[in-house]
This record gives sequence, structure tokens and C-alpha cells, in this order.
Amino acid sequence: MKLMKPELLDFSQERIRVLHYTWIAFFICFYIWFNMAPLATTMVRTLSWLTPDQIKALAIVNVALTIPARIVIGALIDRFGPRRVYSGLLITMSIPTFIFAFGNNFLQLLIARLVLSSIGASFVIGIRMVSEWFPPKMVGRAEGFYAGWGNFGSAAAAMTLPWLALDFFGGDNGWRYALALNAVVALGYGVLYYFLVHDTPKGKTFHGIKKAQPMEVTSWWDLIQLIIWSFPLVGALGLLVWRLHNLSFIPDEYEYVAYGILALIYIAHVIKILQVNVPQLRKGIPGEDKYHFNSVAALNTTYIANFGAELAVVSMLPAFFEKTFSVSPTVAGLIASSFAFVNLFARPLGGWLSDHLRNRKRIMLGYMLGIALGFVGMAFIDSTWPIAIAVAITILCSIFVQGAEGATFAIIPLIKKRLTGQIAGMAGAYGNVGAVLYLTIYTFVTPSEFFFIMAGGAFLSFLYCWIFLQEPKGSFADEYIVSPTDAEYVDANGIGKLPEPVPAKGIVEPTK
Repeated sequence: MKLMKPELLDFSQERIRVLHYTWIAFFICFYIWFNMAPLATTMVRTLSWLTPDQIKALAIVNVALTIPARIVIGALIDRFGPRRVYSGLLITMSIPTFIFAFGNNFLQLLIARLVLSSIGASFVIGIRMVSEWFPPKMVGRAEGFYAGWGNFGSAAAAMTLPWLALDFFGGDNGWRYALALNAVVALGYGVLYYFLVHDTPKGKTFHGIKKAQPMEVTSWWDLIQLIIWSFPLVGALGLLVWRLHNLSFIPDEYEYVAYGILALIYIAHVIKILQVNVPQLRKGIPGEDKYHFNSVAALNTTYIANFGAELAVVSMLPAFFEKTFSVSPTVAGLIASSFAFVNLFARPLGGWLSDHLRNRKRIMLGYMLGIALGFVGMAFIDSTWPIAIAVAITILCSIFVQGAEGATFAIIPLIKKRLTGQIAGMAGAYGNVGAVLYLTIYTFVTPSEFFFIMAGGAFLSFLYCWIFLQEPKGSFADEYIVSPTDAEYVDANGIGKLPEPVPAKGIVEPTK
């Protein structure tokens, strides 16, 4: 009797190969994005001119451009296709990685880290790529696997970079060579990725947009919502400016100049939104081409409450366990890493449940309620608790947080196929908005209050999704719904059909 291969190890299927090539690209990007924190103390020790406050400033700018980059990258994906964009991002980001590795003054490090913050947009590229290769009924588990294993790059950086810098390379410049190795890998894999994958399976067409532009909407109320939901994306950058000013890295006069520039950027963005959408809305949108922006907004809230909370929690959890239970920094770091480690199975599980339980909205609601209850549980942790119970509550909460991330992106490709990159980009950007907001709040409250606040954010998202999130049409179909208007965009960028259609071998479906 011939044994069947596990579906994710069946490399005879091209889409399984594409899935693995793509999560590796994401893994490399997140490894680079989080490669400074594990080496920060080493950098301060070996560079006489670098101070702890400057490290804090570098950590802030490390997320500064991620928010706008996710919006821009989302539009570029829908215009040029994910293969070109992923390759281009990896190759381009190798340059500031090299510069940061061999920077000889703070300004060089600051500019390199600011540019490198764009690599955090890498996540949304794979969302579109995976959705091209997997049908609606399987997209949840595939997206969850891509995101969970790729996101593990941040934890891998924390676990391996100190060893590379201190033991493998060694010496005062060991950290430089370790970071330079990151750049070499990004450059090499960027070239490889371009030749390893296609945007679509053979015989299928890439439905994109004719040019990179703000998101299209299909009603006047949706237009108002898009304008409103665009403001926090700029507002979060204003919050980062305020934090840098408080650290004395931006003088008073330049602080207000920065606010003015951000205000002009928002106004220009609103004007562009109106230019793109008003003529189409006046002309009238065919019924079959309409989609529900309410669902986009609802998923923005879920990503604030799950990924935003994850980034915030992993930033404060080591210190929280160290102070609460009087453990060593090493033990506290290991405990805190468990919050990110469960990414390997929790995100795929969220996508898998969304695929299998036949109601994506209900799964989303269950996860958001689980996050709220999980953070309420963490809010009561104190020194009287057995540390094993505290760790168990933390891991359980993390399973809900990261499962919700998988459930979020099990829905996004189903809202409007042609705009998947832009919708994923906006939701992804809101994850970073949530992180900026939560970490700013954390500076004013106790850890217990902080967990209660994040529980409240998750519960508000639960209510918003309950009211506004709609179950996508064709959630469990063999093909995505493509309207006649979508079909007009076929081959707009020359990357649509590939010759010789061949029957695709499917992932084995569950027994009903």
C-alpha cells in the first residue's frame, strides 16, 4: 500500500513549492527586520559613540515606514504581480542592510534603519501570491502556513544572531559580519525567487489593476469610510514623531514641521482617493463589481487587536516576567519567546479552522473573543501565581492572538480578488498602527492595565466584526469570484496567462 505524502511536503505540486519558496522569502525579510534588537547591547558595547538612547531611537524608526510601505507595496503587488515585487524588495533592502552593518556614525545607522523599516511590508506580498495558487476552500490554511512560518523569522533572529556575532564570527566586528550575512542572503534569494516562481499557475490569469493608485471603492459611503480609515495610518506616524521628540532626537521646531508634512501627505492622499473614485462612482458601479468596504474596515480592527497586540506584547513581556517572578533575563527571554514561537502552528491552525468549519465570520468572532479573555487572564498575573500557570495562560492567549491573524488573512483574499494586495496592505498597516498605539499607551500604565486595555481593544473588534463583517461569497468554492470589470484588467501589466494549462493536483480535502 502506497502511503500518501503530507500535503505540505508534496513537492511534486508546483503550488506547494511556491508556498515554501514564498514563506522562506518572508522569513528572510522578518529576520532582517528584527535583526537589531538581539545585537543592541553588543553594538553599544563595541561602538564608543553609540548610546542606549540612540538605540531606542533606532528601534522607533525601525517601524516608521512600515505603515506607508504596506499601503504602497499593496498597490504595487496588484499592478506588477507578487513575484516582481518580492524579488525587488529583497534585492533593494539588501543595500540598507549592508549600510547598517558597516555604518560608522549614528546618522548612517538612523537612515539605514529608517529605510529598512520598509521591509516589514513584505508580509502582504505573499498574501497575494498564495491566494493566486490556492482556491478559496484552501486559502486559509495556506495563508496561515505562509504567515506563521515566515513570521518565525523574528524569533529565529533572536535565537541565532548573538551566536553568529559572538561565537561564529567573534571579535568587536562580529555583529557587523552577522548583519552583512543577512544582506548577502537577501540579495541572493531575491534573485533566486524571481526565477523560482510564477505569479499564477499555468493557464490562469492574473487579475490586477492598471496602475498603482489608492484603493477603489464601490459606493459613496465606502468612499467616506476610506477617507476616515486613511487618517490613522498618518496619525500613527505623527505619534512616532512625538516619541522621537520626547527622546530629544527631534528639536521643537522640526517636530511641528514634521506634523505639517504629514498633514500635507494626508491631504494629498485624500485628493488622490477622490480623483480615482469620484468619476467611477458618478458613472455608476455595476452590481456584480461591488464589494463591502465594511468588511475591510472590520478586518483592520482585527489586525490592530491581534498583530498590533503581538508586537506590543513581545516588546514588554521579557521585562514583565523578569520583574514579576524575579527570574534571570535569560529565563525571562525564553518565556517571552514562547509568545512568538507558537506562530509555527497557531496561524496555520487559524486558517485551517476558517477553511474547515464552513463559516469564516464565526471563526473570526470566536478568535477575537478568545483574545479578549486571554488578555483579561494575563492582567491578573502577579508574583503569587505559580510561574507555570502564568506561562500557560500566556501561551493560550498567544494561540488566540496568532490564530486570529490566520483567520483574518483567510478572509482578505475573498473580499475582492483584484484588490487583494491593497486590502492586505491596509489591514497589515493597521497591525503596525495598533503596535504604535499600544506601545505608546504602555508608557503611561501598569502592565495589568496594559493587558486590560488590549482585552478591551479585542472586544471592541469583536463587536465591530459582529455588526459589519460579512461572510464572503464563494468562501469555499473551487475558484474565486471574478466580475466582468475584473476581467477588463487581464494582462494589464503583461503578467497574466501562462501557456499550456495543466490540471492542478489539489490538496486532499477533508472527509465530510
